[in-house]
Amino acid sequence: MKIKKFEIDNFIVGIPEDVGPRIIHFSLKKYPEKNIFEVIPDFIIDTEEGKWHIYGGHRLWTSPEDKPRSYSLDNEPVKIEEREDCIKIYGNTEIQNSVQKEIEIRKVKDGLEINHKIKNIGRWPIKFGCWCLSVMKKGGFAILPIKSKKVDKYGLLPDRNISLWQYTDISDKRLIFSKDFIFIKQDTKIKNPLKIGTIANPEFCAYYVDGFLFIKKIEFKKGEYPDFGCNVEVYTNSEFLELETLSPLEIVEPQSFIEHKEIWNLIEVEEVKPAEEIKNVLKNYFPLG
Repeated sequence: MKIKKFEIDNFIVGIPEDVGPRIIHFSLKKYPEKNIFEVIPDFIIDTEEGKWHIYGGHRLWTSPEDKPRSYSLDNEPVKIEEREDCIKIYGNTEIQNSVQKEIEIRKVKDGLEINHKIKNIGRWPIKFGCWCLSVMKKGGFAILPIKSKKVDKYGLLPDRNISLWQYTDISDKRLIFSKDFIFIKQDTKIKNPLKIGTIANPEFCAYYVDGFLFIKKIEFKKGEYPDFGCNVEVYTNSEFLELETLSPLEIVEPQSFIEHKEIWNLIEVEEVKPAEEIKNVLKNYFPLG
């Protein structure tokens, strides 16, 4: 891959020019070689359109997942436009799916805003959502917050939901449940896939590896979320872990678009473990109680 790197505030962002739209590198300027993302050039899935490469890094899909639609090839060069206030990556038109994708990067108060846009370029309305997937560096663990909330006067109604996939074993040792979090470890020795999703409370998800904490802040919007109601999900196997956020499903009219924003931050921290002690790191950023 031919990668163009940009220095934005305290961060370095690497964007591939010959595939995408994607972000393949994200690091602190202080540690330019320590990419928080995993790069996987040789992981390939055969589809009706040809060979789909995961590549790694951060990508944009439409939800809900389906094959071959979700796995449309993005192996062609993209347009990267550097503006005064942002960097825009324009994906190529997906004629077979009637969509075109864009990723926009800009500095904001809390880090970097990554705005994802998907346009309906077809002739009739389509129902879909934005699905933003980050392939994280091996050997760490993901964090999904599931803090309880009161939804009725007497606390009689359920306040949280967890979605599981057919191949997920809830006795899997990579899964750790605590009072306020679900932790998912990436283990290079366990081949079986695992996936889990929920509605994040507070509105973020995170990943810790090798002394760095990567945080995605998102905004909950009312609407129909995919996968039995999820706006954060984690998938892992022996080769990688994906930290994912999703927008509600919407009916998108021709020539209209939907968008979904993530606020990224990358923090250097002391070693932490997937347990309640992670609160000591996160409490400075979120109202964990």
